[in-house]
Amino acid sequence: MNQEKLAKLQAQVRIGGKGSARRKKKVVHRTATADDKKLQFSLKKLGVNNISGIEEVNMFTNQGTVIHFNNPKVQASLAANTFTITGHAENKQLTEMLPGILNQLGADSLTSLRRLAETLQALSVVTMKPEDSE
Repeated sequence: MNQEKLAKLQAQVRIGGKGSARRKKKVVHRTATADDKKLQFSLKKLGVNNISGIEEVNMFTNQGTVIHFNNPKVQASLAANTFTITGHAENKQLTEMLPGILNQLGADSLTSLRRLAETLQALSVVTMKPEDSE
């Protein structure tokens, strides 16, 4: 490597002037497994219990999408008002999940679904008009 480049790099890590130590402490980068262990420890401290028998979890967003978990691990602590859902999550459009999700929709989701149906119906009418003229 070029000596000028090395001198430039060494000057960047020097805290004080010439003759001082280069670093005060070593920076330790955290891994995802360390964060996961810390999270599990915190959940254990809250006293969460596993809830079995849950096949799927759907979270509805304001943008009209659904965060869908298939066979998640669900834990809850009623005393701490804490629920955790872990597993593989997929972001899906509401239209992709329609037949089986109708009984889970709330009032605000039903109004957005109604608007979606109206726009689809309007689009189908617009696309049918050119076909009729031929």
